[in-house]
Amino acid sequence: MRLDVEYSPLSEAPASAADFWLYVWMRRVAVVATHVVAVGFTVLVTLLSRPGTSLFSWHPVCMSAAFCLCMTEGILIFSTEGSPFFCFKSRKSKVCLHWFLQALVVVGGATGLGFMVASKNVSEHTHLATWHSLLGVATLATTALQVACGLALLLPMRLRHGPALSRLHLYHGTCGLVTYLLATATVMLAVCSDWFQATVRGILWYAFLLLPLFPALVVMKQITSAYLPKKKLTL
Repeated sequence: MRLDVEYSPLSEAPASAADFWLYVWMRRVAVVATHVVAVGFTVLVTLLSRPGTSLFSWHPVCMSAAFCLCMTEGILIFSTEGSPFFCFKSRKSKVCLHWFLQALVVVGGATGLGFMVASKNVSEHTHLATWHSLLGVATLATTALQVACGLALLLPMRLRHGPALSRLHLYHGTCGLVTYLLATATVMLAVCSDWFQATVRGILWYAFLLLPLFPALVVMKQITSAYLPKKKLTL
């Protein structure tokens, strides 16, 4: 008996599941809802932050736009169900848009970090004093690692073929998943911060706390379906 393991970086759901109408429609509804949550959450955080009123006010705006909106859309660009990027048919155009959105993630994350550091220096508060800040640094570190894996995929074709290419795709997808989950945890810790709890109270606060979990589940499903190995058994 022989066991072969193959990696399919951009595979979709199993054919048997994809043909089942209930699964297809549930997947479409989930992806559309994820887009709505990503945009809505970012807009609401921006309104609550009142950008321009202080140095700190720009930090949640930049971070939510980068990690809640751009990173989510950058991953879902490869989804075939419920994507607003239906005009991007070819694989090459999707990859270009993915890179553009991921570049915005890096720019937004760096800008948000800069505003936070400046705000802490002005107020003379201690840096890295909360779990939110520590997890935020870990998120930025994994973002840099994920970008490095993505840049490696841009090497000349002769340098990335065979098993090495499959591993690069796997590393890139794994780093992306870890980064997204860390970003989700960081956002949830931000909702638990004194500033946010002083701004939002009651049932709305619980809604803000739980909302980031839904896009995380959809993104996790898409990445694991695309990058998990497919097993073939030969008797």
